[in-house]
Amino acid sequence: MNIKKTVYITAAVFMGLLLAVIAHGFIEIFLIKKLLGAGLVPQSNILLSSCCYLPTLLQLVLLGSGLIGGYFLGQSWWRIVYVEKRHWRVNKK
Repeated sequence: MNIKKTVYITAAVFMGLLLAVIAHGFIEIFLIKKLLGAGLVPQSNILLSSCCYLPTLLQLVLLGSGLIGGYFLGQSWWRIVYVEKRHWRVNKK
């Protein structure tokens, strides 16, 4: 595997991780608002030395799906852009 592909896949995995963190934040905000609206006190969990109100399994699923999704997204876009050379440019004549 050449270095360009390695950097491309790593960037896609990092993007998937960032999207998973954003999704985690929105889900956590929704859960806290829903629990406080019902008059309940949210219970926090500690995972990787950070306090969170989502269940531990859901945190791990979000993290894993972001990493795996980013990897497969990077693989598919590498194939589309660099192997098949499908670009969305208008051909100038």
